[in-house]
Amino acid sequence: MFRYYALILVASLFYGNVWAQAKINISGYVKDASTGEVLIGATVQSKEANRAVRTNSYGFFSLELENSESTLVISYVGYVPLERTINPNEEKRFNFELSPIGREIEEVVISGRKQNKNVTSPQMGALNFTIEEIKNVPVLFGERDILKTIQMLPGVGKGGEGSSNFYVRGGGGDQNLILLDEATVYNASHLLGFFSTFNSDAIKDVELFKGGIPAQYGGRISSVMDIHMIDGNNKNFAAEGGIGLIASRLKLEGPIEKDKSSFMISGRRTYADVFLKASSNETVKDSKLYFYDLNAKINYRFNERNTLYASGYFGKDDLGYGDLFSFDWGNATATVRWNHIFNQKLFSNTSFIYSDFTYNVNVNNDNSDFVIASKIENINLKQDFSYYADSKSTFKFGFNALKQKVSPASLNARANSAVNSINIENRHGLELAGYISHEWNPVSWFAMLYGLRATDFMVQGPGTFYTYDEDGEPVGEEKLTNSNIIKHHFNLEPRLSASFILNETQSVKTSYNRIVQNLHQLTNTTSSLPTDQYVLSSINIQPQYADQVAAGYFRNFNNNTYEFSLEGFYKYMGNQIDFRNGADLQANEYLEGELLYGRGRAYGLEFYLRKTKGRLNGWVSYTLGKSERQFDQINEGRWFNARQDRTHDVSVVGLYQLSEKWNLGANFVYYTGNAITFPSGKYEVDGRTIFYYTERNEYRMPDYHRLDLSATYDPIKTNKRFKSSWSFGLYNVYNRKNAYIIDFRENDDNANITEAYKIALFGIIPSVTWNFKF
Repeated sequence: MFRYYALILVASLFYGNVWAQAKINISGYVKDASTGEVLIGATVQSKEANRAVRTNSYGFFSLELENSESTLVISYVGYVPLERTINPNEEKRFNFELSPIGREIEEVVISGRKQNKNVTSPQMGALNFTIEEIKNVPVLFGERDILKTIQMLPGVGKGGEGSSNFYVRGGGGDQNLILLDEATVYNASHLLGFFSTFNSDAIKDVELFKGGIPAQYGGRISSVMDIHMIDGNNKNFAAEGGIGLIASRLKLEGPIEKDKSSFMISGRRTYADVFLKASSNETVKDSKLYFYDLNAKINYRFNERNTLYASGYFGKDDLGYGDLFSFDWGNATATVRWNHIFNQKLFSNTSFIYSDFTYNVNVNNDNSDFVIASKIENINLKQDFSYYADSKSTFKFGFNALKQKVSPASLNARANSAVNSINIENRHGLELAGYISHEWNPVSWFAMLYGLRATDFMVQGPGTFYTYDEDGEPVGEEKLTNSNIIKHHFNLEPRLSASFILNETQSVKTSYNRIVQNLHQLTNTTSSLPTDQYVLSSINIQPQYADQVAAGYFRNFNNNTYEFSLEGFYKYMGNQIDFRNGADLQANEYLEGELLYGRGRAYGLEFYLRKTKGRLNGWVSYTLGKSERQFDQINEGRWFNARQDRTHDVSVVGLYQLSEKWNLGANFVYYTGNAITFPSGKYEVDGRTIFYYTERNEYRMPDYHRLDLSATYDPIKTNKRFKSSWSFGLYNVYNRKNAYIIDFRENDDNANITEAYKIALFGIIPSVTWNFKF
């Protein structure tokens, strides 16, 4: 198979060199004229040849032209199109700068893409948007939130009230790869899910892949969410921020050397803990309840061929009740990237990436004085190439080496504590991967994107590796004192997407992909918690894998004003993980013995209708789906509902520009309640009531629905340098008490009667934020 791809690459290189005698290639970047920010997905089109390309994730493009004078049209939605005449005897590398369109009420466009890309691109199961598109979407506490926004897209299930977790096409929350400037982010939430990790002021572009995932991505079997931070203004110094009821934020950016380098730094913090100081209770007064995060980025353009980027994210949550209990967790990422242009056709990106996630639980209660700590850490070296063979053919290929270390939850008792320390060994893994993909458009009515990814995950020492019997009891062990490899997990991951273009406004697409996952999150709730355990593939735990097929019909109406799609999918998931009844997950040396292994399947239909132009825009999404699991030791081997199984999931988002000063927003969500396990009976042991459970996930939480409203007042200022606006919001307008938890208790009047009771997290919540920019 690799020989086949190598032959294709060599042939295309030879073909490109021969063809270059009759053609010329131009390349360069498309940028924002006011800030110098590169524009992702901008269109560069030749009028004479009717050829068009889009800029990549770094704003780079390569376009093949006839060896004669040509007129180019460079465009990006929300910017004034630029025309440029190209002489074949001129320089072949260009930097095109587009000017943003001023405030216009007649037409509001919420897309940053080629207008019919959703129809013509071979990519399916992908959704992308800019932060500008979501600024008026109502969310909890009035904070713009990309994770809450994607939960209102088709095929993306919501994690629950206040949760940033999400489920894609019936997969688990841990099966989504979240990248921030190529660095992996774990547990992407603040305040247990009420805020997401991502400060929208620092974000430029977001792309979510649900199916037909390109070969350059790997490591998670359900989806990839690729987020890019803004680079920073290399023209002028600028600042913006906002002051809200419980959180404030500030971003600074500007040139280090004008037109050559820039910086961006953005911070955010909540101050709910400040109000605790007003309490008369000393314990409450000394409690902690806050989070902060910091995004930073610098870049330097050495010359037309070389640019260096360095970016990082640092965030932490800290919750505590006096000196009795505290709980803190956080992410840290760092990325250094080098972009190099070899020639008009070959683009290179080299990345060195670091990520970690840690949590600590401190307990100081009577004689119980201990700390539970856990950490995930990885270092990744990536090399990616893009080769633009001609106007119909683009190759991407590369490799990466990922070194991972998981420090499972260990219990460290302090002096004089009644609790014994339990130290759990670290686990180590090295994953080597290589890929090649080809986007090919041989004729006007057909395009395809296909590729292959190969991975080798190596289970490494040092450590003690146990084997278990069918009851989960350890029966053997092997010790490694160094970093030797005890097991290889090698997998091939083919990918294919194809589009059959019926005309300029409609197409049919199909896709297949296989993806493998070697990091597994152990959770027994629908909300991803910071204390959830992570484990690597091992001698007992096999890599998860998923085979997904999908097909869809895509149609645009009224000069691309409306976008419509209907997609169907089926996903088979192998080597899925669940727990034995009564499993002990924390500080357990024999944790792998508590695990069960089975399979899963998910299938459904996704309906999506979006309006992208005019004063009123927004979208309607509906997902009809089913997600099931099967384990020999659960429910007597019968298929049962996955926790995230939802039959119906509906989202309606409307954005309306009422006037030059006022923008209104509304969204309504409804979905079937999560599958859940409730007790089927009870019995008494030594005077204590014990609940009896039978079928796994046999019951349902109540259906969930909610309406949110927002309004943004943006006055026209005579001072063009300073701008400000006010954002008002109402979350859960009709005060619906959606169930967050359903628990059971004995009736106060009759102990023989067990009653269920509901805990609701939020009722109606108003918010107001003052935003400023200068």
